[in-house]
Amino acid sequence: MKNIVFLDEYSLNDADLSAIRRLGNYTGYPSTEPEQIIERAANAEIVIVNKVKLTAEIIGSLPKLELICEAATGVDNIDVAAAEARGIPVRNAKGYSTHSVAEATLGGAIAMLREVTYYDRLVKSGDYSAAGRLFNYDRPTHRLYGRRWGIIGLGAIGHAVAGLAEAFGCEVAYHSVTGNKRAERYPEMSLEELLGWADILSIHTPLSDRTRGLIGKAELERMKPTALLINVARGGIVDEQALAEALDAGTIAGAVVDVFSKEPMPADNPLLHLRDPYRLLLSPHNAWSAAESIDTLVEAIAANIASYLKA
Repeated sequence: MKNIVFLDEYSLNDADLSAIRRLGNYTGYPSTEPEQIIERAANAEIVIVNKVKLTAEIIGSLPKLELICEAATGVDNIDVAAAEARGIPVRNAKGYSTHSVAEATLGGAIAMLREVTYYDRLVKSGDYSAAGRLFNYDRPTHRLYGRRWGIIGLGAIGHAVAGLAEAFGCEVAYHSVTGNKRAERYPEMSLEELLGWADILSIHTPLSDRTRGLIGKAELERMKPTALLINVARGGIVDEQALAEALDAGTIAGAVVDVFSKEPMPADNPLLHLRDPYRLLLSPHNAWSAAESIDTLVEAIAANIASYLKA
């Protein structure tokens, strides 16, 4: 039986891994520091990682390695070229989090438009009870219906978001980062055009050389001052300093951010120090992590390993 090593089990939140365990001699570690990778994976034919980085040097130091399984969709933590040079396939998991991320995207937009965080605090703090007035209009709220929703990256998640946005009465358009032309029911726009058109702009594209720093100061200045930016893709796609400055300056109305350039985000991240924190809704890279999605992810990893073993 093949030796299977999972280097960061914690990333799946104590999920039932029996479907993976039964496929070989399994060893799992809650988390693994960079200096521990080679020792822990030395005898593994199959290595599973979520956010542990497998560099060319590390891959070259694992002579028994036959298969790398990414416990996610994005593989930017793996030097895929180095793996391919050794004939080592890299298998990711697709589709497991589509609905979870799409729902988190819509939920974030609605939460910002309806000022959910502010009004939740208002009531729980006792301020509403003490006010003596039935209604409170400290922060105006807005509806989602009738807004223009722009999508960067119309893959599986982008399509799911588009469908939900339409169901809420939004007009949808998209920008293809790759530039690949295909028939879609939604109009395609250049990035510049989409930035100026959208009331809500959500990002659903992988991190790559093409998308790193895609949204910076110039792009934010093209957006409407009433617009919302939502990033549930990868942190490096948006310039965090530029976003913080845009929110403070009122260049855009608000943002929803689930991913960061460095995770966990350091205390000096500019997004943690806004003059008006209610302009920003943050979450700890968990848009994907509904319990049902994690169960589907485990099944996908097991299927990738089983398929390799049968080949």
